[in-house]
Amino acid sequence: MNKLKRDDLIQEIKRKAIHLTSIIIVLTYYLFAKEAVLLLLTVYLIVILELEYFRIEWGQKVPIFHSLFRVKEADRLGGHVFFTIGSIIAISVFSKEIASAAILMTTFGDASAAIFGKALGRTWIKRLKNRAYEGCAAEFIVDVIIGWIFLPNWILVLVMAGTATLVETITNKLDDNLLIPLFSGFNGQLALLIMTHLKYLN
Repeated sequence: MNKLKRDDLIQEIKRKAIHLTSIIIVLTYYLFAKEAVLLLLTVYLIVILELEYFRIEWGQKVPIFHSLFRVKEADRLGGHVFFTIGSIIAISVFSKEIASAAILMTTFGDASAAIFGKALGRTWIKRLKNRAYEGCAAEFIVDVIIGWIFLPNWILVLVMAGTATLVETITNKLDDNLLIPLFSGFNGQLALLIMTHLKYLN
């Protein structure tokens, strides 16, 4: 691995380390009421939006974190804002298990795809920018493990893990930190409703 690629990988690991906050979100959700975690997330969202205002509108550097923003985020909201919004919606709309799985798939699945893709990527997907099959496989495996921890059956696990992996892989211009928890959570919730209905009919 050359120095440029190694430095890029180290920077990516630093960015993804911030995603560990998703564990705090899920733990808070399980320890306290839904209203409590939604209140905390809303307060956090307001704080980071205020920081983003000064960063984007006034060109101020956010202490410690300014070096972690991507070039494309120089004049637009950072991924952490979209992730927080996605988490709020997921917790508000989906069941606890599905919301928790969707949130962790967004962070750990995405992180595994980026890190393994940069470190071990050899086979690149045609017509997709910076997407390696190795990274996609790593994300799917991690998402399946997360789903197995939270979800009641393998159908839900595969539906949510497959959705999360697909969305992260094909999304380029939109922010996957928002799309993954919403799409994977929605598909998981829909699959659960269908299975519950079929079981009731039988």
